[in-house]
This record gives sequence, structure tokens and C-alpha cells, in this order.
Amino acid sequence: MHDHQWKDLISYQCAYASGIEPVNVLSALHERITQRADDPTWISLFPLDDILAMLAVAAQRKQQGETLPLYGIPFGVKDNIDVAGLPTTAGCPEFAYMPQQHAVVVQKLIAAGAIPIGKTNLDQFATGLNGTRTPYGIPRCAFDDRYISGGSSSGSAISVASNTVPFALGTDTAGSGRVPAALNNLVGLKPTKGLLSTTGLVPAVRSQDCITVFAHSVDDALTVSRIAAGFDSSDIYSRQAPPHSLAECVWPTHFNFGIPDKKQLQFFGDTEAEALFEAAIQRLERLGGNAVTFDYTPFQQAAKLLYAGPWVAERLAALHTFATHNADALNPVVRDIILSAEGISAVDTFNGFYQLAHHIRTAERTWSNIDIMVLPTAPTTYTVEQMLANPVQLNSNLGVYTNFVNLMDLSAIAVPAGFRTNGLPFGITMIGQAFQDGTIASLGKAFMKEELTTACHHVCAAESERVEVAVVGAHLSGQPLNAQLTERKAILKETAHTASGYALYALSDMMPEKPGLIRDPNAAGHIEVEVWTLPLTKFGSFITDITAPLGIGTITLDDGRQVKGFLCEPHAVTGAVDITHYGGWRAYCADRH
Repeated sequence: MHDHQWKDLISYQCAYASGIEPVNVLSALHERITQRADDPTWISLFPLDDILAMLAVAAQRKQQGETLPLYGIPFGVKDNIDVAGLPTTAGCPEFAYMPQQHAVVVQKLIAAGAIPIGKTNLDQFATGLNGTRTPYGIPRCAFDDRYISGGSSSGSAISVASNTVPFALGTDTAGSGRVPAALNNLVGLKPTKGLLSTTGLVPAVRSQDCITVFAHSVDDALTVSRIAAGFDSSDIYSRQAPPHSLAECVWPTHFNFGIPDKKQLQFFGDTEAEALFEAAIQRLERLGGNAVTFDYTPFQQAAKLLYAGPWVAERLAALHTFATHNADALNPVVRDIILSAEGISAVDTFNGFYQLAHHIRTAERTWSNIDIMVLPTAPTTYTVEQMLANPVQLNSNLGVYTNFVNLMDLSAIAVPAGFRTNGLPFGITMIGQAFQDGTIASLGKAFMKEELTTACHHVCAAESERVEVAVVGAHLSGQPLNAQLTERKAILKETAHTASGYALYALSDMMPEKPGLIRDPNAAGHIEVEVWTLPLTKFGSFITDITAPLGIGTITLDDGRQVKGFLCEPHAVTGAVDITHYGGWRAYCADRH
């Protein structure tokens, strides 16, 4: 089993739909993790027998007719979130305890059929943005192990970036669900405070903490968040969210996105990050956006309050007894931050509240002029060696665009935005007001699609002799025959839909399972396809691998374009199941499993 086959939810769901047994997948996954015994990504792992027992329970429920949208999907959990059966350490062995029940969000995911594999590493007590403040070994960037992974949700990010699990839970108080996403080319969805329950979470700054989701795509992050979300009366900070909070939307042809005045942008000498942010602005403009500069001062001043203001006392409140009696057990940097709160008075706290309220009121002028705010997720990155040599200042640099978001009650999603020439990823964050989670995620999704299309156009310009091929079933990403494309250097250009007048059938007696697309003037059409570009020199050999009743014809897409693509001989659908109403093979596979 190769890691790239199991990158996202769809690849797991389609693999299971094609007959691959979840038992075998999870067993192989467990073996792969245990073979890397020195991997600091994981603090603890369930024994394989426990994993398979959880899977057996899910399988029984499924057989009894329950709908389990995440059936058999493995995931990681940051080790400040409770998972019954594994100790919660918060990155501190002396603090560890054995929870008697799952955190609410973990329980919701298990109820949907997902399988927690183990607990992931973190900056101790979720204090840090860099990933080095842990006694369990330092997780490193998935693209270059000389560099930091980002924190505090370091292990969760690396578990996804390494394609070990398709999603993982992190937390975010100052940016911990966003910075590791940017440094490892991931999506990091930081929901509005109170949208996901924090019952079963070791508090960092309890009034500001959020449980977050790391994934490879916006779709996956939204899917997991929708399942995990919901009001929890046992969580005093849980909120009754509007029903549209995680719903996607179609962005208008013209919209305003806010960016700080250039004089207020900081990249700490990282000129490539600066250029990539400028390129991201240009991509948003191609999507119809109008860049509106705003005064970043109130947001910057609010950000400083999280560590230089009274909210650091909340970190001490969460750990007061432990920290005062076990100071030697704390990471020295974490200890200095937490114990610095001993000098904060009640008067300081109220003055901090007043300052924050002033900054929020001042920021209202900005929000009246923009639909969304767009910032670099992190201004730069650092090597592990650099971070260890200057842990406070460099960590502070990483949070210049993140620390204010929870204090000001905003929603945010971090998305990939290209690579530096040394191969290190860069990311941007889209920030909206409270409960605009689905709205900003929709723009993040459009941004990622535009970036992919632009990259494909650049490649195609260099290799002009290419042909577009639309695939609809077993050749889709993550499907069993996708390798017939990738081994011929095919490039995924876009996900699209057919015009009306096409029907899709689940063909019988096909191994692996395949659908058949036929022309039918009475059918609804609008079937999901992937359009790949294939070198013309490889097109002939690709066709020879196609077996009856499938063949290559010309397909009309819903925007009027015509491309080569898979069509089925009409006789083969006699007696086959019409699955047109699912809108595509992936949706059909997901519903079956």
C-alpha cells in the first residue's frame, strides 16, 4: 500500500467501495506507524487489536442500517484532547492522566464511523507556534526536516502532511490550527469559538480555545467540522450557531477582500514569502476580488494582548496547582510564559478587557468595507536550530497574523498558496466574522482550484503537445486505475461536470468496479468528472489499456467545452443500476459505504 493512495476522505471511501477491506487498510497503517518507532509525530498509539475492535463495532452498526459517513477512516488527535483508552499528556509526562470518556468532538467522529489511531505531539500545554517545545521529540516540516513543523498542533499537522491519516484534530488559541497548516501545505480550519465543543480539552486559554481540523482539502475539513460541530450544554463556552455556519456559498462575481497596508506587512526578510503573498492577491483578483487596504493597527494591538496582556493569566488558571508544584516538569520557555502571569492583577485584567473592546470597536470600520480579510498565515519559517537558539522572539514572529483572531471572535481558514524555490510551502489565511466559517471556506476552495488551474496552464505551456481527457470512474484521483494516468505523466487540470443529456450507471461484473457514462437526451447529466491533461505521445498507449464496454469519445461539459472522455457502449447498461441522481461516482461510492 502506497501512502499517496490514501491521502483524503475520497481515496479511503472509494478504496472501500472497490472491495478493499478496512481491516487490511488499518492494519497496514498501524504497522507503518509502529515501524517508525523514532517518529516524534505520535505520543501514543492504540494497539492494533483495539483499533480493529472499534472498526468491528462500526461495521456492525453499518450492517444494522446506520449511515456512517466516516466509516473506517483513521484520524489523529492532538494530545491535549481526551480519547478514552489513551493517556492525555498535553505534552508533559508528569501531567498525564487517563480519561474515562472521549472528548465530545472525538465521540461525534467515532459515532460517524471514524477510527482514532492515536495521540499526536504538541508544544507543551499548547503553548507555542513552532513545534519544538515538547519532551517527546521534535516533529519537523514534512518538506524539509531541517525546518520546524509549526505548532502547537505539530504532530497533528505532520500526521496529515505525511499522508498517514487523512485528517487530524488540533487546537487553536493563538494560531496553532493555522501556522502548522501553512508550514506543511495543508488546509487548517479554525472554527468560530463555540462552534465545536471543548469538553474534554485541556485548556490553554479556556475562553479563547478552539478545536480545529487539518486536512488536504477544504471539502474534507468542512466534512469533518460539520460532523464534529454542535451545541454542547456541558461546555460553558459552547454557542448555538446559526444553521448556515458551515454551509458553502457561491462567491459573487465582485467582492472586496482586505489586506494590510504594505507598510504594515512584515515578512522578516523572507522575500519569497512576500512575493507569494502578492501572487495570492493576484489570484483572488482573478476570482473577482477587489483588494482593499486597511489599517492593521487595531488587529495588531489586539494580538499583543494574548501574551503581553492579562489573557496569559488564563494559562496559569488552567494549570495553577500543577505549575506551582511541578515547575521543573515544564518546558523552560512554557514555564516562563505561564508563571509570568503571577504578577497580573484584577485591575490589569479589566484594563485588558477594555483595551480589547476598544480594538474591536475600531476594527468595525474595517469590516464595514470588506467581505473577507486575507493575510499571510505565517510571515516566514525557521530551522529547528534557529528556533531553539531564539525561542521567544522567533515564535512571536510566527504569530503576527494569527494572535488576534480568537480574541476578536473571528472565523478563519488557512489554505496553501504556493512554494518557495527551496521547496518550502507558503500559505494564506482567510478571515471572516463569527459564524462565517462556510463562507470563507468556499472562497478558500475557489482559491485552491484557481491555483491548481494556473499551475496546470504553466505546465501545459511548456508541454504544448497534450490532450485533455475527462475521467468519470475508476481513473479518478484515489481510484484503482488512476495510476494509468499518473504513470504517463498526466496532470489533473480541474474537476468539472458534464452537460445535461448524460446518464451514469454502475456496471456489473467489472473488476475493479466501474461506472458507465452514456448519452441519454432525457437524463439530467451534470455528472462530476476530472479533466486530466495527458502528453499526446502517451495518449495511444492509454487508449490501448481501456477494455470494453468502455471507450474514448467526445464529452460536452456544462460550460459548452468538448473534451475527450470515457463513454460506455449502450448495451452494457441493460440491467445496470442508474446512479445519475448521485451526480458522480464518488458520491455513489460514499453512499454505499
